[in-house]
Amino acid sequence: MKRLALLSLFAVLLSGTLASAQCPSGCLFYGGDFDPNNPNANGLANETDAIVGGDPYGAATYQNFVVGGQGWNITGLFTNNLSTLTPSSGYWEIRKGVSEGNGGTLIASGTESGGNFSQTPTGRSGFGYTEYTDLVTGLNVNLPSGMYWLATVPTCPTCNGRSFNSNSLEGLNAVGTQVSDDQFWNSSFFDEFTNADNLGVFPTFSSGVLGTEVPEPSSLIMLGSGLLAAAGVVRRRLSL
Repeated sequence: MKRLALLSLFAVLLSGTLASAQCPSGCLFYGGDFDPNNPNANGLANETDAIVGGDPYGAATYQNFVVGGQGWNITGLFTNNLSTLTPSSGYWEIRKGVSEGNGGTLIASGTESGGNFSQTPTGRSGFGYTEYTDLVTGLNVNLPSGMYWLATVPTCPTCNGRSFNSNSLEGLNAVGTQVSDDQFWNSSFFDEFTNADNLGVFPTFSSGVLGTEVPEPSSLIMLGSGLLAAAGVVRRRLSL
C-alpha cells in the first residue's frame, strides 16, 4: 500500500472537472482523455523532480501505439499529466518489443527544452491536481509499420511537486490504434519494467504522437504524374 501511494493517485480522493479532447494539430495517435468522473480514474508516476529523481528519468509511463501503412515521420510526442511541476524540459523515448521485465529495444530518445518543449493546461483536473499537456517537438523519427511504445517525462530536478500520467480508461476521444492493457512503467527507484496494470487499473494512458504519414506508393506515382502534366502545360504555353 505504501508503494502504491508513491506510484499512483486513487479514485477515492477524486474531485475534478472534465473538458473536451486535447489532441494537438498533426495528431496521429492519442490514447484518449482523462475522465475524472470515472470511478476508476487514476494516474501513474511520470516525472523527474526532487522527489522522484533519476537518470535519464525518475519514473516513466509507456503507452503503446500502432504505426500503419507505409510508416510515420514523428515530429512530436506528448503526455497529459496531473501535475504540480513547472518543468523546463521533457525527456522522451520510443521503444519496440517491450514485455514484462523487458524494456525491449530503444529506437530513439532525447531531451527537449526551449522552443521544443511546452506545458499547456488541458482544462481538466483531478485529485487536486491540474492536468497539463507536456509536449516535445522538433523530432525527426521515421518508423515503419508496427507497434511501439512512447514515453514523455516532464523534467524539473529542483521541483518538489509531483506528476502523474493521466489514465485514459475508455480511450475517450482516442485517435489511432493501440492495444489495451499493454502499457508499461519503469522507475529508477524501484528498478523494474512492468505492465502498468500490476500497479492499478491502467489499460491506456493519455499520451500521443504528432507527425505525418508516409504516402502510399500509388500516391507518390499520382503526385509525380501530376507534376509532369503541369510541367507539360507550362511548356506548351511557353511555346505559343
